[in-house]
Formats: sequence, C-alpha cells, structure tokens
Amino acid sequence: MRYLTAGESHGPGLTVIIEGAPAGLTVDLNQINLELKKRQSGYGRGRRMQIESDEVAVRSGIRHGKTTGAPITFWIENKDHTHWKHVMQAEPITDDMEVKRRISRPRPGHADLVGGLKYGHRDLRDVLERSSARETAARVAVGAFCKQLLQQLGMSLFSYVKVIGGEKAEMKTVQSIEEARQLVDTSPVRTLDSDAEQRMMQKIDEAKANGDSIGGIVCTEVHGVIPGLGSYVQYDRKLDAKIAQAVMSVNAFKGVEFGDGFDMAYRPGSQVMDPIAYEENGYTRLSNHLGGFEGGMTTGMPIVCSAVMKPIPTLYKPLQSVDIDTKEAFLAQIERSDSCAVPAASLVVEAVIAFEMAKEVCETFGQDTMERIKHRVEEYREELRVW
Repeated sequence: MRYLTAGESHGPGLTVIIEGAPAGLTVDLNQINLELKKRQSGYGRGRRMQIESDEVAVRSGIRHGKTTGAPITFWIENKDHTHWKHVMQAEPITDDMEVKRRISRPRPGHADLVGGLKYGHRDLRDVLERSSARETAARVAVGAFCKQLLQQLGMSLFSYVKVIGGEKAEMKTVQSIEEARQLVDTSPVRTLDSDAEQRMMQKIDEAKANGDSIGGIVCTEVHGVIPGLGSYVQYDRKLDAKIAQAVMSVNAFKGVEFGDGFDMAYRPGSQVMDPIAYEENGYTRLSNHLGGFEGGMTTGMPIVCSAVMKPIPTLYKPLQSVDIDTKEAFLAQIERSDSCAVPAASLVVEAVIAFEMAKEVCETFGQDTMERIKHRVEEYREELRVW
C-alpha cells in the first residue's frame, strides 16, 4: 500500500491517491472530515485556519461506502484559492501581465533557498507553494482512512502534546484510551495535563506578542498492536525505522524517539530493557521502556513514539535574508503563519504512523479483502497465544 499527494498551498486543492488498500473496508467519511477539522484547530493557529473548512470528496475507489480495491482518490478544496487565481494560474504569463507576489527573498528555516537552488526557480513561490505544511491536510486524510482499517483489527491510535515552548506536561493516569482521547480533544493544546495547558497557552501568547514562534514535543501511542510486525532480517524492513522516516517527513520535525528514547543515554541497561513474562493470552513485557519495539519488530506492547517539532520558521519578527536578485541583505518575506502549530502537528504525526501501521499489516497478512486480513490476523493471534 502506498499513497501520493499533489497540490500547492494556494492552488485549487489537494489530491491524494491511495493504492493497495483492501476491498470491502467500510469507510466513514464523516470520521475523516472530523480528523481534518481537528488538524485546523488548536491554540496558536493563524488566519488560514479561519478561511479553510477542509472536507474530502471521493473521486474513485469507494462505492456505496466500501472500498473496491481500486486506487482511492481524495480531493480537498483550497477555499483560499479564490484570492490567488491569477498568481497560481496554470496558463503562461503574457507580456502585458504583471507577475504578482513574486518572491525573491528566501525565509530562514524554510525550503525556499535550497529548493530554488535545486530546481532553478527564480521565483521562490514555486518552492514554498509545495513545501508548505498545507500538504499535511492530505496526509491527515490518509491517516484517518488507515485508522478505520486498523480499528477493524483491534488497533487504535491517539496522540497528545508533551511539551510546548519548554512547558512540560505531567503524565496523567487515565482509565482507558477513550478517556485519554476525550481529554486531549477538549484541550486547546491537546494535552492531558490541565495545569500545563494553561502554561503552554501563556507561552504561545507571549510568542505571538513578540512576533516569534515556539515548538514542542508530541507523542503518538498505538494500542492493540499485533506482535511481530516488521522484521530484523534487513535494515529497510524494520518497522520502527519506517515510522521514524515517516515522522521525519512531516514539516518542521527534527527528532524522533521510541519509549524512553534519548533518556536511555543516562540509564544502565537494567533500567531500560523490558522483562518478559507469560500470561493466559501469551507473552508480554513487564515494562515498556523500549516503546513497543525489539529488533525492529513490534512486541505487542503499545507503540510509544515521541517527536520534536521546531518553532515555525515564518516569523512576524523576521530574520535577515539575502535577496536572490540583488544579493543585498533584507528582512525575510513574511507569509501568513501560526505562532504555534504543535497541537495540530500531533495529529499529522498520528496520521503518518497510522499509514505505516496499515501498510505493514497489509504486507504481512495480504491486501485483497478486509475479510481475509481479519481472518488471518485472528489465526495469527491465536497461534501466538499458545506458542
């Protein structure tokens, strides 16, 4: 299973094609649209989120609410495109037309300059339109679709914010994933800690007032995991490596860890390995310091993946840049931006992890029909229980 996205930030919209999804999966488009709405929410978002109201339109691959096995096409309209039609038109510019909103000043921290150098673009808008985080709306749609597939197999995901602007949330004890998800969904910064929530919002307000931006750390957990997904036999078959690559592909993310992650550098081995036990339902671990992975394979314990997002590089207090035409120093071009997008980014990370999990399931158990996959997973779980 794979997917491709296409579209620009101010173009007509975003297209995503999912290939290799099994036939017979019931798809709830309302659930996908709900995930898209969550991505647009969160304390610290900018004016673009007030313009868009993202929804998917199905162009292929789903009929009468079920997948057919054919490639699935989703379309997400960019409502802001109405203000950018002349700028983004596909037709050639004629001699009597003024080139509007051309950008020659690359913004530090963005793809502008390097992308211009690589593809020879003298108008850096040709870079920023595609490198924009607007593309992540398409990936959230893919992830929301994949979560419905995983749910059929007893797996569920949820994400939350651990740190914003240096303010760290304390882990709270909850009775169930449903309770945790409800707490996160009602938090403006998608955290489980209501005390930290207020401090995080204050940090966001301070950054906005100063024309600055702040980043943070998000965490995604996967529960009900099937043991043995991934493989140790080749480097490119390790599932944790695939997930790490997927998370790092999300705009502005600079680091990934599983379980206790970088904290393991400060502990002896006796404090980071997970002792093995045998129970009625099979093998288990007495702790989960390794975040659900051993040897690149799932252990059956919850996958716990945390990732750090840098502050958004577009600043209302811009940094110095150099005009690519005159080579003179200028303050970087200001595009509409958020002061903090960490809460929304947690949903994007959750989405890309959901895709990697669904892809691995299909590669392991087949991808022709959902019924066959479900049957094979049930047989495999029973095999492991008595192994």
